[in-house]
Amino acid sequence: MPLPASAVGRKHLHTRTVTCQGFEREDGLWDVDGWMTDVKTFDFDNKDRGGIKAGEPLHGMGLRVTFSDNMTIVDAVAVTDFSPFRICPDITPKFKELIGMRMVAGFNRAVKEKFGGTRGCTHLMELLGPIATTAFQTSAGKRWRQLRKDQKDPATQRPPPIMDSCHAWASDNVIVEREFPKFYTGPKKEPAAGTQG
Repeated sequence: MPLPASAVGRKHLHTRTVTCQGFEREDGLWDVDGWMTDVKTFDFDNKDRGGIKAGEPLHGMGLRVTFSDNMTIVDAVAVTDFSPFRICPDITPKFKELIGMRMVAGFNRAVKEKFGGTRGCTHLMELLGPIATTAFQTSAGKRWRQLRKDQKDPATQRPPPIMDSCHAWASDNVIVEREFPKFYTGPKKEPAAGTQG
């Protein structure tokens, strides 16, 4: 469904495109390739590039993150093909410092601490949020199969990690009642009339 039409006339000036692709590797690891592109709809001056034409990328930056099943980053590589300043690509090797970080709760805060301000590139840092969620989705099938297996084990008393992570997965919601009934906390349904003995 598209957004509703604007009630006020407006002029298109800027488009940011973020694309992330997730891959299962033959060596048992996972990759996410992320790319960010910014383009303007008008020509403008730029001292380092001698001007930037409408539709020509102002920013064109990519980041590949390789990670294991437990969401630990084992390799990272960043590239900058387009930037407003010649020195922008100089910071890309810094993103090797992602190695060892885990894309779990607190990841965005850790990224800001490590790469925020002059310690990194704002655009590559912003790309890490979509990369992390793409990593989660890329490897979700394998985790879901393990989660289903774990839930069949009577010794498993922990709720699934996805529980209470969003509206749909609230412990008192119908989705949890259907998928993980032993952890459902909402109202119990009354038996249908005539079903009691």
